[in-house]
Amino acid sequence: MTVQKREVTPIRSGAPTNKTPTPHRRTTTPLTLTLIALLLLLIPIAAGTGAYPIPTGDVLSSIAHRIGLGAEPLDRVPETVLWDVRFPRITLALLIGASLGCAGALMQGVFGNPLAEPGVIGVSSGAAVGAVGVISVGADFLGTWTVTAVSFVTGLVTVLVVYAMSRSGGRTEVVTLILTGIAVNAFGGALIGLFLFYADTAAVNQITFWQLGSLSQATWPKVLAVLPCAALGLVVAPLYARRLDLLALGERPARHLGVDVERLRVVLVLVIALLTAAAVSVSGIISFVGLVVPHLLRMAAGPGHRFLVPASALGGALVLLAADLAARTIAQPAELPLGVLTALLGSPFFFWLLRRTRRKQGGWA
Repeated sequence: MTVQKREVTPIRSGAPTNKTPTPHRRTTTPLTLTLIALLLLLIPIAAGTGAYPIPTGDVLSSIAHRIGLGAEPLDRVPETVLWDVRFPRITLALLIGASLGCAGALMQGVFGNPLAEPGVIGVSSGAAVGAVGVISVGADFLGTWTVTAVSFVTGLVTVLVVYAMSRSGGRTEVVTLILTGIAVNAFGGALIGLFLFYADTAAVNQITFWQLGSLSQATWPKVLAVLPCAALGLVVAPLYARRLDLLALGERPARHLGVDVERLRVVLVLVIALLTAAAVSVSGIISFVGLVVPHLLRMAAGPGHRFLVPASALGGALVLLAADLAARTIAQPAELPLGVLTALLGSPFFFWLLRRTRRKQGGWA
């Protein structure tokens, strides 16, 4: 009896066997395109809306003229409103929203907790202490850049202090890092209260306005101040997406799969600090963007970080631009503080997250 041998073509591990897109890709690609489309739709609407309304067609015409597509320029007043007031503010909202959203996704991946957000490690409170201290003593050694520069530096230094204090035996435990961040946040709050106690009335008003968060003083120089840090963080963050996916399996499995967990944490904590400190230094404290956006995207498309990290940047930019548009139009001619608006909308969502997580896990124990 002759046995015919049939040649078997080996299948390489991880290689697709057909051209059919995976279910994950069928979900994430439309969602990414939707976020981009909503951003492109919202930008001209935000540019044309305000105390001096400008039709969307004129906004697009002005953009086309600026990029050399042959359109006619607008009159002097609408051109000035667009390019000296609104577009710097829109650009800053996009950069800060993208930075906070991306930092939130990284934070939740590093800590393995979907309820984590960048303020946990003390960067926001550290930046706030620096800004409040400068305002209260009236320091002006860098001119108009003094508050921005000092708050950025103190935010980064605070994160480094938190990380150094939480290390033990050459390792950093997540729980220790979080508890250290909570302690530093409390200490930062006490320092802010002390500065407020000794500040004069004008300084108190300025400190209060800064703490509430706002983009009303956006300028192109401030955009340029945030741009290098935001660009660096947003470019580096997706490079660690695969290692974050492996870390989600647990520290020990991730180490067995070749991930240097300690080095990964160091790098990503620095990236989180860079993104958050740059954002907070020019806008004040804007909360809940880094918590809400990544969690919504995770619920919509799963926990894969190759999608989650860049999509959180897009979603953060979209959410903050929409929130800023609402802040400056809801109570015209007055303007609501942006940080207050995001907290008003984010707090109920956070409470719902807590209830949902507790119900799914059957308790916190």
